[in-house]
Amino acid sequence: MQNIRSPISQRVMKISPSGIRRFFDLVSSMEDVVSLGVGEPDFVTPWHISEAGIYAIEKGYTAYISNYGLLELRQELSRHLKSRYSLDYDPNSELMITVGVSEALDLALRAILDPGDEVLAPEPSYVSYMPCTILTGANFIPVPTTVENEFKVQAAEIEKRVSGRTKAILLGYPNNPTGAVMDRAGLEQIAELARRHDLIVISDEIYDRLVYGVEHTCFASLPGMKERTIYLGGFSKAYAMTGWRVGYAAAPAEFIEAMLKIHQYTMLCAPVMGQMAALEALREGEDAVKEMVMEYDRRRRAIVKGLNEIGLPCFEPKGAFYTFPSIESYGLSSDEFVERLIVEQRVLAVPGSTFGECGEGYLRCCYATSLSDIEEALERMRRFVSSL
Repeated sequence: MQNIRSPISQRVMKISPSGIRRFFDLVSSMEDVVSLGVGEPDFVTPWHISEAGIYAIEKGYTAYISNYGLLELRQELSRHLKSRYSLDYDPNSELMITVGVSEALDLALRAILDPGDEVLAPEPSYVSYMPCTILTGANFIPVPTTVENEFKVQAAEIEKRVSGRTKAILLGYPNNPTGAVMDRAGLEQIAELARRHDLIVISDEIYDRLVYGVEHTCFASLPGMKERTIYLGGFSKAYAMTGWRVGYAAAPAEFIEAMLKIHQYTMLCAPVMGQMAALEALREGEDAVKEMVMEYDRRRRAIVKGLNEIGLPCFEPKGAFYTFPSIESYGLSSDEFVERLIVEQRVLAVPGSTFGECGEGYLRCCYATSLSDIEEALERMRRFVSSL
Protein backbone atom coordinates (compact mmCIF):
# COMPACT_ATOMS: atom_id res chain seq x y z
CA MET A 1 0.00 0.00 0.00
CA GLN A 2 1.30 3.43 -0.92
CA ASN A 3 2.51 5.47 2.04
CA ILE A 4 0.41 8.65 2.04
CA ARG A 5 2.56 10.40 4.63
CA SER A 6 6.02 11.78 4.05
CA PRO A 7 8.61 9.92 6.12
CA ILE A 8 10.49 13.20 6.65
CA SER A 9 9.43 15.95 9.06
CA GLN A 10 7.82 18.94 7.36
CA ARG A 11 10.05 21.26 9.37
CA VAL A 12 13.15 19.52 8.11
CA MET A 13 11.85 19.65 4.55
CA LYS A 14 11.54 23.44 4.87
CA ILE A 15 15.28 23.73 5.45
CA SER A 16 17.52 24.13 2.41
CA PRO A 17 20.85 22.28 2.29
CA SER A 18 23.81 24.46 3.23
CA GLY A 19 24.77 26.78 0.40
CA ILE A 20 28.39 26.47 1.49
CA ARG A 21 28.59 22.68 1.23
CA ARG A 22 28.04 22.54 -2.55
CA PHE A 23 31.13 24.60 -3.23
CA PHE A 24 33.27 22.66 -0.79
CA ASP A 25 32.18 19.50 -2.58
CA LEU A 26 33.12 21.10 -5.90
CA VAL A 27 36.70 21.83 -4.82
CA SER A 28 37.22 18.53 -2.98
CA SER A 29 38.58 16.85 -6.11
CA MET A 30 40.59 19.85 -7.33
CA GLU A 31 44.24 20.59 -6.76
CA ASP A 32 45.92 23.95 -6.18
CA VAL A 33 42.81 25.60 -4.73
CA VAL A 34 43.34 28.67 -2.55
CA SER A 35 40.55 28.75 0.00
CA LEU A 36 39.03 31.88 1.44
CA GLY A 37 35.99 29.85 2.39
CA VAL A 38 36.53 28.03 5.68
CA GLY A 39 35.41 30.12 8.66
CA GLU A 40 37.90 28.86 11.21
CA PRO A 41 41.36 29.87 12.43
CA ASP A 42 44.33 28.52 10.52
CA PHE A 43 46.31 28.56 13.75
CA VAL A 44 46.87 25.35 15.70
CA THR A 45 45.48 25.38 19.25
CA PRO A 46 48.26 26.81 21.47
CA TRP A 47 50.26 23.90 22.82
CA HIS A 48 49.73 24.58 26.52
CA ILE A 49 45.96 24.44 25.92
CA SER A 50 46.20 21.16 24.01
CA GLU A 51 48.50 19.81 26.71
CA ALA A 52 45.82 20.47 29.33
CA GLY A 53 43.40 18.31 27.33
CA ILE A 54 46.01 15.59 26.92
CA TYR A 55 46.79 15.70 30.64
CA ALA A 56 43.09 15.25 31.41
CA ILE A 57 43.01 12.08 29.31
CA GLU A 58 46.24 10.79 30.84
CA LYS A 59 44.85 11.27 34.34
CA GLY A 60 41.61 9.50 33.50
CA TYR A 61 39.27 12.48 33.28
CA THR A 62 37.14 10.76 30.66
CA ALA A 63 33.76 10.27 32.35
CA TYR A 64 30.45 12.11 32.35
CA ILE A 65 30.32 15.27 34.43
CA SER A 66 27.60 17.69 35.54
CA ASN A 67 25.12 18.71 32.85
CA TYR A 68 26.02 22.30 33.73
CA GLY A 69 29.66 21.61 32.86
CA LEU A 70 32.91 21.51 34.78
CA LEU A 71 32.46 23.64 37.91
CA GLU A 72 36.02 25.02 37.77
CA LEU A 73 35.42 26.19 34.20
CA ARG A 74 32.15 27.87 35.15
CA GLN A 75 33.84 29.60 38.04
CA GLU A 76 36.65 30.83 35.80
CA LEU A 77 34.14 31.99 33.21
CA SER A 78 32.29 33.91 35.89
CA ARG A 79 35.53 35.71 36.83
CA HIS A 80 36.36 36.30 33.15
CA LEU A 81 32.99 37.92 32.35
CA LYS A 82 33.20 40.02 35.51
CA SER A 83 36.66 41.25 34.60
CA ARG A 84 35.98 41.89 30.93
CA TYR A 85 32.38 43.12 30.91
CA SER A 86 31.52 43.87 34.58
CA LEU A 87 28.88 41.14 34.46
CA ASP A 88 27.98 39.05 37.51
CA TYR A 89 26.91 35.51 36.63
CA ASP A 90 26.43 32.85 39.31
CA PRO A 91 28.53 29.87 38.16
CA ASN A 92 26.10 27.51 39.89
CA SER A 93 22.91 28.62 38.15
CA GLU A 94 23.57 31.22 35.42
CA LEU A 95 26.30 29.54 33.36
CA MET A 96 26.33 26.27 31.40
CA ILE A 97 28.91 24.68 29.14
CA THR A 98 27.75 23.45 25.73
CA VAL A 99 29.11 21.55 22.75
CA GLY A 100 30.24 24.66 20.92
CA VAL A 101 28.20 27.82 20.51
CA SER A 102 26.11 25.98 17.90
CA GLU A 103 24.53 23.84 20.61
CA ALA A 104 24.07 26.87 22.86
CA LEU A 105 22.17 28.62 20.05
CA ASP A 106 19.96 25.59 19.44
CA LEU A 107 19.20 25.23 23.15
CA ALA A 108 18.41 28.92 23.57
CA LEU A 109 15.95 28.94 20.68
CA ARG A 110 14.24 25.72 21.73
CA ALA A 111 14.02 26.86 25.35
CA ILE A 112 12.14 30.09 24.64
CA LEU A 113 10.17 29.57 21.42
CA ASP A 114 6.77 28.05 20.73
CA PRO A 115 5.32 27.33 17.25
CA GLY A 116 4.14 30.57 15.68
CA ASP A 117 6.49 32.82 17.65
CA GLU A 118 8.71 35.17 15.66
CA VAL A 119 12.43 35.83 15.90
CA LEU A 120 13.88 39.00 14.36
CA ALA A 121 17.47 38.74 13.16
CA PRO A 122 19.72 40.99 11.08
CA GLU A 123 20.78 39.69 7.67
CA PRO A 124 23.20 38.76 6.26
CA SER A 125 23.46 36.32 9.15
CA TYR A 126 25.20 33.12 10.17
CA VAL A 127 23.80 30.17 8.23
CA SER A 128 22.45 28.33 11.30
CA TYR A 129 20.16 31.07 12.57
CA MET A 130 17.23 30.50 10.22
CA PRO A 131 17.27 26.66 10.21
CA CYS A 132 17.53 26.42 14.00
CA THR A 133 14.58 28.79 14.32
CA ILE A 134 12.50 26.83 11.80
CA LEU A 135 13.16 23.60 13.69
CA THR A 136 11.38 25.05 16.73
CA GLY A 137 8.25 25.77 14.68
CA ALA A 138 8.81 29.51 15.07
CA ASN A 139 9.16 32.01 12.22
CA PHE A 140 12.43 33.65 11.27
CA ILE A 141 11.98 37.30 10.28
CA PRO A 142 15.06 38.79 8.59
CA VAL A 143 15.97 42.43 9.16
CA PRO A 144 18.02 43.66 6.17
CA THR A 145 21.26 45.57 6.68
CA THR A 146 23.18 47.53 4.06
CA VAL A 147 26.76 48.39 3.21
CA GLU A 148 25.85 52.08 3.54
CA ASN A 149 25.47 51.41 7.27
CA GLU A 150 28.46 49.04 7.29
CA PHE A 151 25.96 46.18 7.81
CA LYS A 152 25.07 47.41 11.29
CA VAL A 153 21.42 46.69 12.01
CA GLN A 154 19.28 49.75 12.68
CA ALA A 155 16.87 49.68 15.62
CA ALA A 156 14.24 51.39 13.48
CA GLU A 157 14.39 48.53 10.96
CA ILE A 158 13.92 46.00 13.76
CA GLU A 159 10.96 47.93 15.16
CA LYS A 160 9.20 47.98 11.79
CA ARG A 161 8.99 44.20 11.99
CA VAL A 162 7.89 43.79 15.59
CA SER A 163 4.46 42.17 15.85
CA GLY A 164 2.27 40.60 18.51
CA ARG A 165 4.05 37.29 17.84
CA THR A 166 7.60 38.61 18.22
CA LYS A 167 9.36 36.83 21.07
CA ALA A 168 13.05 37.50 20.55
CA ILE A 169 15.79 39.37 18.74
CA LEU A 170 18.77 37.29 17.63
CA LEU A 171 21.98 39.29 17.26
CA GLY A 172 25.32 38.09 15.92
CA TYR A 173 28.02 40.75 16.32
CA PRO A 174 30.88 40.86 15.47
CA ASN A 175 29.16 39.49 12.42
CA ASN A 176 29.65 36.42 10.30
CA PRO A 177 29.68 36.92 7.27
CA THR A 178 30.23 40.70 7.02
CA GLY A 179 32.74 41.44 9.77
CA ALA A 180 30.50 44.26 11.00
CA VAL A 181 30.74 45.44 14.61
CA MET A 182 27.91 47.24 16.38
CA ASP A 183 28.79 50.37 18.34
CA ARG A 184 27.45 50.94 21.83
CA ALA A 185 24.99 53.64 20.75
CA GLY A 186 23.37 51.33 18.20
CA LEU A 187 23.07 48.51 20.73
CA GLU A 188 21.56 50.86 23.31
CA GLN A 189 18.79 51.70 20.85
CA ILE A 190 18.07 48.00 20.38
CA ALA A 191 18.12 47.54 24.17
CA GLU A 192 15.53 50.27 24.58
CA LEU A 193 13.37 48.62 21.93
CA ALA A 194 13.67 45.24 23.66
CA ARG A 195 12.58 46.73 26.98
CA ARG A 196 9.64 48.57 25.43
CA HIS A 197 8.34 45.50 23.60
CA ASP A 198 9.32 43.03 26.34
CA LEU A 199 11.56 40.96 24.05
CA ILE A 200 14.27 38.43 24.85
CA VAL A 201 17.64 39.00 23.17
CA ILE A 202 19.89 36.12 22.16
CA SER A 203 23.34 37.61 21.61
CA ASP A 204 25.86 35.41 19.81
CA GLU A 205 29.25 36.95 20.61
CA ILE A 206 31.60 34.15 19.60
CA TYR A 207 33.87 36.70 17.83
CA ASP A 208 33.97 39.15 20.76
CA ARG A 209 37.79 39.03 21.09
CA LEU A 210 38.40 39.49 17.36
CA VAL A 211 37.93 43.24 16.91
CA TYR A 212 40.30 45.76 15.32
CA GLY A 213 40.60 49.39 16.34
CA VAL A 214 37.23 49.35 18.11
CA GLU A 215 35.87 48.12 21.43
CA HIS A 216 33.38 45.28 21.62
CA THR A 217 30.24 46.01 23.64
CA CYS A 218 28.70 42.99 25.31
CA PHE A 219 24.93 43.31 24.93
CA ALA A 220 24.14 41.87 28.37
CA SER A 221 26.32 44.56 29.98
CA LEU A 222 23.95 47.34 28.86
CA PRO A 223 21.68 48.76 31.57
CA GLY A 224 18.75 46.45 32.26
CA MET A 225 19.77 43.88 29.66
CA LYS A 226 21.31 41.06 31.72
CA GLU A 227 17.88 39.87 32.88
CA ARG A 228 16.49 39.57 29.34
CA THR A 229 19.62 38.43 27.45
CA ILE A 230 20.92 34.94 26.66
CA TYR A 231 24.60 35.58 26.02
CA LEU A 232 26.42 32.98 23.89
CA GLY A 233 30.20 32.63 23.78
CA GLY A 234 32.90 30.06 23.25
CA PHE A 235 36.51 29.15 22.65
CA SER A 236 36.55 28.18 18.98
CA LYS A 237 37.60 31.44 17.34
CA ALA A 238 39.77 33.43 19.75
CA TYR A 239 41.69 30.41 21.07
CA ALA A 240 41.80 28.42 17.79
CA MET A 241 39.79 25.58 19.36
CA THR A 242 37.10 24.85 16.75
CA GLY A 243 37.46 21.07 16.92
CA TRP A 244 37.37 20.98 20.73
CA ARG A 245 33.67 21.95 20.62
CA VAL A 246 33.38 23.98 23.83
CA GLY A 247 30.93 26.86 24.11
CA TYR A 248 28.78 28.35 26.83
CA ALA A 249 25.62 30.24 27.63
CA ALA A 250 25.27 32.91 30.31
CA ALA A 251 21.78 34.01 31.29
CA PRO A 252 19.35 34.36 34.20
CA ALA A 253 18.78 31.04 35.98
CA GLU A 254 15.28 30.69 34.50
CA PHE A 255 16.70 30.50 30.97
CA ILE A 256 19.65 28.29 31.90
CA GLU A 257 17.37 25.81 33.67
CA ALA A 258 15.11 25.58 30.61
CA MET A 259 18.10 25.07 28.31
CA LEU A 260 19.51 22.46 30.69
CA LYS A 261 16.33 20.37 30.41
CA ILE A 262 17.00 19.94 26.69
CA HIS A 263 20.76 19.57 27.07
CA GLN A 264 20.50 16.79 29.67
CA TYR A 265 18.29 14.65 27.44
CA THR A 266 20.21 15.21 24.22
CA MET A 267 23.89 16.06 24.71
CA LEU A 268 24.37 15.33 28.45
CA CYS A 269 27.64 17.25 28.68
CA ALA A 270 30.47 18.63 26.60
CA PRO A 271 33.60 16.42 26.60
CA VAL A 272 35.41 16.92 29.89
CA MET A 273 38.89 16.93 28.34
CA GLY A 274 37.80 19.79 26.06
CA GLN A 275 36.46 21.67 29.07
CA MET A 276 39.77 21.27 30.89
CA ALA A 277 41.56 22.63 27.82
CA ALA A 278 39.12 25.57 27.83
CA LEU A 279 39.92 26.18 31.49
CA GLU A 280 43.61 26.45 30.61
CA ALA A 281 42.72 28.81 27.75
CA LEU A 282 40.95 31.20 30.13
CA ARG A 283 43.72 31.07 32.72
CA GLU A 284 46.80 31.26 30.50
CA GLY A 285 45.70 31.96 26.93
CA GLU A 286 45.61 35.75 26.81
CA ASP A 287 49.03 36.22 25.21
CA ALA A 288 48.15 33.76 22.43
CA VAL A 289 44.86 35.58 21.77
CA LYS A 290 46.64 38.92 21.42
CA GLU A 291 49.21 37.46 19.03
CA MET A 292 46.54 35.91 16.82
CA VAL A 293 44.47 39.11 16.78
CA MET A 294 47.52 41.11 15.68
CA GLU A 295 48.12 38.68 12.82
CA TYR A 296 44.45 38.71 11.77
CA ASP A 297 44.58 42.50 11.72
CA ARG A 298 47.60 42.45 9.42
CA ARG A 299 45.80 40.08 7.05
CA ARG A 300 42.57 42.11 7.30
CA ARG A 301 44.26 45.29 6.14
CA ALA A 302 46.01 43.46 3.29
CA ILE A 303 42.88 41.76 1.92
CA VAL A 304 40.66 44.85 2.19
CA LYS A 305 43.24 46.96 0.36
CA GLY A 306 43.73 44.24 -2.26
CA LEU A 307 40.02 43.68 -2.91
CA ASN A 308 39.39 47.38 -3.41
CA GLU A 309 42.37 47.68 -5.77
CA ILE A 310 41.25 44.82 -8.05
CA GLY A 311 37.70 46.15 -8.45
CA LEU A 312 35.78 44.34 -5.71
CA PRO A 313 34.58 47.23 -3.49
CA CYS A 314 34.82 46.30 0.16
CA PHE A 315 33.93 48.26 3.29
CA GLU A 316 36.36 47.94 6.19
CA PRO A 317 35.22 45.14 8.54
CA LYS A 318 36.10 45.80 12.17
CA GLY A 319 35.56 42.31 13.58
CA ALA A 320 35.67 38.52 13.11
CA PHE A 321 37.87 37.40 10.18
CA TYR A 322 35.71 38.01 7.13
CA THR A 323 35.46 40.54 4.33
CA PHE A 324 32.28 41.05 2.30
CA PRO A 325 33.17 42.57 -1.07
CA SER A 326 30.58 43.60 -3.64
CA ILE A 327 30.35 41.89 -7.05
CA GLU A 328 27.23 43.76 -8.19
CA SER A 329 28.95 45.50 -11.11
CA TYR A 330 29.84 42.23 -12.86
CA GLY A 331 26.36 41.02 -13.81
CA LEU A 332 26.67 37.61 -12.17
CA SER A 333 24.77 36.19 -9.23
CA SER A 334 26.94 35.41 -6.22
CA ASP A 335 26.53 31.67 -6.91
CA GLU A 336 27.61 32.10 -10.54
CA PHE A 337 30.55 34.29 -9.56
CA VAL A 338 31.82 31.81 -6.98
CA GLU A 339 31.43 28.78 -9.25
CA ARG A 340 33.30 30.45 -12.11
CA LEU A 341 35.98 31.73 -9.74
CA ILE A 342 36.56 28.17 -8.56
CA VAL A 343 36.60 26.59 -12.02
CA GLU A 344 38.61 29.31 -13.78
CA GLN A 345 41.05 30.44 -11.11
CA ARG A 346 40.91 27.82 -8.32
CA VAL A 347 39.87 30.29 -5.60
CA LEU A 348 37.14 29.38 -3.15
CA ALA A 349 34.92 32.06 -1.60
CA VAL A 350 31.33 31.80 -0.32
CA PRO A 351 28.32 33.37 -2.09
CA GLY A 352 26.73 36.18 -0.10
CA SER A 353 23.29 34.75 -0.84
CA THR A 354 24.13 31.85 1.49
CA PHE A 355 23.63 34.26 4.38
CA GLY A 356 20.25 35.67 3.37
CA GLU A 357 18.62 37.49 0.47
CA CYS A 358 20.32 40.81 1.16
CA GLY A 359 23.68 39.06 0.90
CA GLU A 360 23.13 38.62 -2.84
CA GLY A 361 25.68 40.61 -4.81
CA TYR A 362 28.46 39.96 -2.30
CA LEU A 363 31.09 37.34 -1.44
CA ARG A 364 32.35 36.21 1.93
CA CYS A 365 36.13 35.98 1.90
CA CYS A 366 37.74 34.62 5.06
CA TYR A 367 41.22 35.90 5.89
CA ALA A 368 41.98 33.24 8.51
CA THR A 369 44.66 31.93 6.20
CA SER A 370 48.27 32.83 5.54
CA LEU A 371 49.21 36.18 4.06
CA SER A 372 50.90 34.41 1.15
CA ASP A 373 47.66 32.56 0.35
CA ILE A 374 45.72 35.82 0.57
CA GLU A 375 48.12 37.48 -1.86
CA GLU A 376 47.88 34.53 -4.26
CA ALA A 377 44.08 34.55 -4.04
CA LEU A 378 43.97 38.29 -4.76
CA GLU A 379 46.15 37.87 -7.86
CA ARG A 380 43.93 35.08 -9.19
CA MET A 381 40.81 37.11 -8.42
CA ARG A 382 42.34 40.07 -10.25
CA ARG A 383 42.79 37.91 -13.35
CA PHE A 384 39.23 36.65 -13.02
CA VAL A 385 37.52 40.02 -12.72
CA SER A 386 39.69 41.39 -15.55
CA SER A 387 38.25 38.68 -17.80
CA LEU A 388 34.61 39.58 -17.10
